[in-house]
Amino acid sequence: MMPPTGREHCQGLPPDILSDLHDNVIDVILMFLPCKDAVRTSVLSRKWKYHWCRLAKWKFDESLWSTQKDKLYPTVKFRKIVYQLLTHHEGPITKFKLDITYLQECPRIDNFIFFLSRKDIQHLVLHLPPGKDELYRLPSSIFICSQLRHLNIHNCSMHHHPSACEGFDRLISLELCRVTISSELLGHLISHCPLLEKLVLKIAKTLNITEINAPMLRSFDFIGSISSICLKNVPLLAKVSLICENSSMEAEKFDYAKFFQSRSALEHLILNFRYSQFFADEAPTRLPYYLNRVKHLNLSHVELKESYTRSCAHCLIRSFPHLEYLKIEVLSRRLVYDEADSGIQESLELEHFSDVTFNHLREVEIISFSGTTPEMQLIKILLAKSPVLVKMYIDPGILIDTGSEILTELVNFHRASPEAEIDLEYYGKLELNRLETNVDGVV
Repeated sequence: MMPPTGREHCQGLPPDILSDLHDNVIDVILMFLPCKDAVRTSVLSRKWKYHWCRLAKWKFDESLWSTQKDKLYPTVKFRKIVYQLLTHHEGPITKFKLDITYLQECPRIDNFIFFLSRKDIQHLVLHLPPGKDELYRLPSSIFICSQLRHLNIHNCSMHHHPSACEGFDRLISLELCRVTISSELLGHLISHCPLLEKLVLKIAKTLNITEINAPMLRSFDFIGSISSICLKNVPLLAKVSLICENSSMEAEKFDYAKFFQSRSALEHLILNFRYSQFFADEAPTRLPYYLNRVKHLNLSHVELKESYTRSCAHCLIRSFPHLEYLKIEVLSRRLVYDEADSGIQESLELEHFSDVTFNHLREVEIISFSGTTPEMQLIKILLAKSPVLVKMYIDPGILIDTGSEILTELVNFHRASPEAEIDLEYYGKLELNRLETNVDGVV
């Protein structure tokens, strides 16, 4: 039988499925493609040619212009792509991410930010190059992005007068990392974002005291000089992470007891002990007030050999009666501990915690464990005083020579909870289970 020819053959061909797709379906397909592939679909058919121009979400990074055969300087290629978008795009752009941190210098993007301000931008991420000489200066057009709900900026400077910043009426989350900004402008900006719920600040340079006035704020992450922050009006604040990167005297004098005095909504607390002195004077047995809603406590760089730091850690653990999850990252200096173990052991005896019971504590993590006396005594206290404990996870960080002896000692510790399990990383549950058969009690 002869194959069909001419008109018969044309009539026998299936319809062009891609061209027959509804416009809304094409838009959904493009939305899930990388930007480069979305633009490439313009060659599929006449109907697809300009669909990419209506994309509402964009991500510009190295993958757009970096190829093995590409000999153009990255900044030149970047400008060409931006020009194409400026020229052809139609409709709103609700989400845009620019990641060019690897470039040696930041190209001029003032016009592009102004372009986005007129496109109803709602989610804007700018990860710019750190720069050898100076950071990119953000244009004032950023403040006319009236629809912004999420703003994330890395590596730039903001040298605007506070009067030029009207804030963002709809902003929910704000992240400023390695941004040079004055205390006045920062405080003014935050106070003029009435719906702000999440705030992340990673400020390298020391600020003057900045007041955080954000009545809807629920999450606050800060890295910098702690003494420069004042939580003035944050009644709903539930999660706080504070990492001090300033070893100056100002940081040492900062009084955390006053800092958290009115934080009645606090539920999740992360503190770094590296440069911090948590109390202006001697550490109390517990805080002069209870934070009854705190359920998660994360303490890092805890140097248990040092009596003041150890007292601070004990004070904080005692002060949260409804604590459910505790994580402690120990700063281990084993040789120094071994010399002072006898004195530390006395200060950690169970009778010193006779007035404490962790009635809600269900999970404990000990990170960078090395088996020293202060670490073992702290574990002993937590096991003996936690009647609903389910799991204690211990991560040595390095292999411990005396692992079997430590396991034996841990298994022999009294446990208030019959359901408690100990998981010592690197030595495994099998060996622990073998040891348990020789010990009265249940893990």
